[in-house]
Amino acid sequence: MAAVRRHKHVAASQPGFLPLKSDTDKDGGAKLGRRKRVSKNKKKNWNKYSDVQDVEEFLEDVRLQERATGGLIAEKPDEGLFFVDTGVKTNSTNPEAVRKGKRSKPLHIDLVLQPDSHVPAPKDILAYQCPNAKKLRRVAERAEKLAAMGVLPRREKLLQLRKTSESRVKEKPEHPKDPARSFYDLWSAGNPDTADPYYLEQTKKKLVKRPEKLNVKPSILPAIEVIAPGGSYNPDFLSHQTLLLEAHEAEVKKVKAEEKLEKRLAINRMDIATEESTFKEQVEGLIEEDEGEETKEIAQTTEDSKDAAVGPTAQPEKKTERQRKREKAERIKELKKAVDKKKLQSRQQLFQLRSIGADLKHRELRTRMRQTKRKAKQEEQKSLPRRLGKLRFQDPDLEVQLSDELAGSLRTLKPEGSVLKDRFKSLQKRNLIEPRERAKFRRKHKVKYVEKRAFREIQ
Repeated sequence: MAAVRRHKHVAASQPGFLPLKSDTDKDGGAKLGRRKRVSKNKKKNWNKYSDVQDVEEFLEDVRLQERATGGLIAEKPDEGLFFVDTGVKTNSTNPEAVRKGKRSKPLHIDLVLQPDSHVPAPKDILAYQCPNAKKLRRVAERAEKLAAMGVLPRREKLLQLRKTSESRVKEKPEHPKDPARSFYDLWSAGNPDTADPYYLEQTKKKLVKRPEKLNVKPSILPAIEVIAPGGSYNPDFLSHQTLLLEAHEAEVKKVKAEEKLEKRLAINRMDIATEESTFKEQVEGLIEEDEGEETKEIAQTTEDSKDAAVGPTAQPEKKTERQRKREKAERIKELKKAVDKKKLQSRQQLFQLRSIGADLKHRELRTRMRQTKRKAKQEEQKSLPRRLGKLRFQDPDLEVQLSDELAGSLRTLKPEGSVLKDRFKSLQKRNLIEPRERAKFRRKHKVKYVEKRAFREIQ
């Protein structure tokens, strides 16, 4: 607005400015006379002794031109001020009225309702204001960036899903009592053409959705493990000896574990009570009275010394201002030393770039080795039985025959082990069931023997 007013004042100050009222200056000039000397330093004399009538008249004329013509007359083009009079006025747009030569005048009520001022209405700033405009602008900018990247917002995704779901026409299954339904042979080998879910459920041809977790095997071990070649009825000598060595090592481990347990549970001979130890225990409480009195006197002297030592502690003397300033200067000096030391260390690191690079390479190599070891360990654990219950899995004993027990044919072969136990241990090893022990039968109540009457009579 300030720029518009400045433009109007500049335009009006030009020599070609045309006033709308001709009687702006009735007096024809300013009155000559002696000007009154007034002090303009005071604010109360500014409006009282300042003549602004010529400025007000000029501004009033400018406002009148804006109301009547919509702007300054000096700025308007000639086409807006003059027109060529041809003698015929065609104000109406109706062709019949123009043809008949009738003049269409507006109604008086329309003329009254027309606005007198040609000044446009002021712009309503509040109508253009929007709450949270800054936040909405940021959201819009982010949506534009995501759209440029090809990412749709959540609302648009939901709208697309709804449209796709609505576009799909749900086909109703055929009613079993519908006479126009398709017929098929129930006992035929091929599947019927219909896809009725009720029919598929009743005929057990629709499989239940299997969880994905059930498709993952808990162990990579095979269901049936093939025994070593040394376990056959007519094995090779070397393979049989290797199998015997494995069985021997397993037995040695068991024996060592038993010996270790026996050593821990063994009784130490030094802890056994003897006659001397028992006598010492019996005489332990019998002490002479003189020794007791001496100990009492020593205890009293120690207590007195403690009481004498206890007292009010000496308060430190108050530091002088000189001492405080010296301590402050020392603290500042220590801080400066620490800062300088830190800067020196950072500069020295520039000369240690090679060693730092070598150290980083060594660390990367070490991390890679650890990763490979960890992966190898994880692969090994896949084949090992996990801890599913309170008991640990124990490997069954190897079914091995000694060299003198080998049979040359299947007829003379002696069966060993049990197929049921083998399958049970295999399930435990493959983490399908937890390791368990056979439940022990415990009688809740004692057995009570009662003699019957018939038995008593016989006696």
